[in-house]
Amino acid sequence: MRRTPLYEEHIAAGARMVEFAGWQMPVQYASIVAEHHAVRRGAGLFDVSHMGEVELIGPRAEAACARLFTNDARALAVGRAHYSLIANPRGGLINDIIVYRLGAERFWVCVNASNAAADLAWIREHASGTCQIADRSDATALIAIQGPQAVSIVAALAPAAAALVRFAVAELEVAGVPTLAARTGYTGEDGFELFVAAARATELWRALLERGGSKGLIACGLGARDTLRLEAALPLYGHELGPDISPFEVRVGWAVKLNRPDMIGYEALSAAAAGAVRRRLVGVFVEGGIAREGAPVFGSGGAANAAQATSQAAATGVQRGVEQGREMDRQIGKVTSGSHSPTLGRAVAMALVERDAGDGPFEIEVRGKRRSAAVTNLPFYVKRA
Repeated sequence: MRRTPLYEEHIAAGARMVEFAGWQMPVQYASIVAEHHAVRRGAGLFDVSHMGEVELIGPRAEAACARLFTNDARALAVGRAHYSLIANPRGGLINDIIVYRLGAERFWVCVNASNAAADLAWIREHASGTCQIADRSDATALIAIQGPQAVSIVAALAPAAAALVRFAVAELEVAGVPTLAARTGYTGEDGFELFVAAARATELWRALLERGGSKGLIACGLGARDTLRLEAALPLYGHELGPDISPFEVRVGWAVKLNRPDMIGYEALSAAAAGAVRRRLVGVFVEGGIAREGAPVFGSGGAANAAQATSQAAATGVQRGVEQGREMDRQIGKVTSGSHSPTLGRAVAMALVERDAGDGPFEIEVRGKRRSAAVTNLPFYVKRA
């Protein structure tokens, strides 16, 4: 397994290490719940150096990004970033990404660790010869600082950072360390993602912890990162995203701009945008247990079926409760992500269900037993103003 440049810092801090996407990563230090609350109430520091970074440079880099990625890179101003997707020709998803425009002919792309090699190969396959494509992953560490105190902590070490608005990016020094600072994150909170040379990651990590200690900053692991992103209903590849999942099924269709017919997946994505999708993502509160990824979801199977069943029940004198119980025998989808929400104090899950499955109630099978699941609005958590 690979190790990030901050591996020794994690060991010294007593982190519990796990394998993730071929890397040894800290899943927690003392408590996932405590780390989660630190991010919601103060600030948390994450080592996400397992992520991949790809740079596209040259006069045709903009055109390459416009063809490769679903959001329109041509509309991205220098010093700005946006969320985007890599689609396959069938309109499914290879990954979700953040694209940063660092210059008129220079783009920086951050890709997920689990798909970094595949994403790089895809970019090279479809953009080779159009621009310079450089893999910056091994030379780059990535540190995320998130939470209501995150911006003030970074600004104390780099005053220019305070002027960066959401999804802005700039090259500046943080605690004297050259950094590509982006006002982005994956927790539902404000903060920064700081790209830094691998050789100087430890220096920056220690400076942030020292400066932020008085404001509640603590190191956090992947466990808290996952519960935070789930509360914020942020998708994760292999869960809400995949090669057979359309962005219009999982609430990220807004990141698809259908203004470039040469964009990979254009025809399939256009059809999906027009309504040619089979499923939709819902959020649920689960009673009596935590529903994990893959747990089957049962329901009535749509408004039309429910109306028909009601009519039949009335005609035959069958009680609605009995008929509804029978309908619940049909699987209508499955859980994509689920856990206990530390902020809400209850079990939550996202599930991909049939498009016409209605608004519940549903049932989810948890450890061989059916549990009631009530549909609720997503995201589960919205950052305080």
